[in-house]
Amino acid sequence: MNHNAPLPLAHLTGNRPRVLTLAQLREHGVSASEAAERPWRQILPGVFLLHSGPPTSEERLHAALLYAGRRGGGEVMITGLAALALYRFASAPPLLALSHIDVLVPGTRRLRSTGDVRIVRARTAPRFQEVTGLPVAPVARAVADAVAQLSDAGAVRRLLSEAVRSGHCEPAAIVRELTVARLLSRPHVVDAVEALLAEGRARAEDRLYHLVRGYELPAPVWNVDLRIPGGPHLGGVDAYWPEHSVAVEIDTRAPRQGEDEEWSECVRKRETLERLGVTVVHITPRKLRDWPEQQAAVIRTALTAADGREPAAYLVVLPR
Repeated sequence: MNHNAPLPLAHLTGNRPRVLTLAQLREHGVSASEAAERPWRQILPGVFLLHSGPPTSEERLHAALLYAGRRGGGEVMITGLAALALYRFASAPPLLALSHIDVLVPGTRRLRSTGDVRIVRARTAPRFQEVTGLPVAPVARAVADAVAQLSDAGAVRRLLSEAVRSGHCEPAAIVRELTVARLLSRPHVVDAVEALLAEGRARAEDRLYHLVRGYELPAPVWNVDLRIPGGPHLGGVDAYWPEHSVAVEIDTRAPRQGEDEEWSECVRKRETLERLGVTVVHITPRKLRDWPEQQAAVIRTALTAADGREPAAYLVVLPR
């Protein structure tokens, strides 16, 4: 073959990533020996960069996906810091600064990390998001995969905080992924999670305040403890309407160590309050964020229904 003659690859000219696997080159009539004689680079096993310069960030991403076996389908996606960079996280390094591209693959795949590609295995592959035309792991999973590689406590806190503050996902979703990845045994991760949950609760409480005012619900007493006169402490609630015996509790529980004990305590509190005639409305931070009108209707219905109920037991209401 005349190696100076143009190959039938004209569709790759322009701004498209010029990255192909050896199998794809063969489909274009280019053999392995012919590819080796071209001024191209094999940047990953079986993956060629069709120019002699350094790969762009986009070419690195495409090459990583091709190496992992994704050609228009499959359960292969970008994850970790590279995914967060694609989601435009300010706390994630730019793609050009990353030494590795993390690629999430099914756990059954026989594939090794190589070059600048690090293989991350998933027992159950999540549904990917398409970002700039690329398959990318959901934010919570990408955060967990990034945290697995980080030892700097400040970097972990910044990633977790940005994921929640920017509205990418709820704290519970992140904690669930960190739990599955068995990362909550690391002290710097636990500290970051505690700060995340506290921040998430503060944001949810603020949304509840705005919901009550914005939908013109009666004013409750906020953040109080309930007790039986001369008796035991029943637990705290986020909002309470004494004249209606209706309580609202923001459910910020997340899968963590000791979850069963925490859940049992929550159920005991609710059952005790309801036996005493108190209606307990549980609201999650996500519902407050995404469906405030619906949650306002739920609370209003509970307040209205109180008029037809037997009076609740007398309770002492104390600031929390």
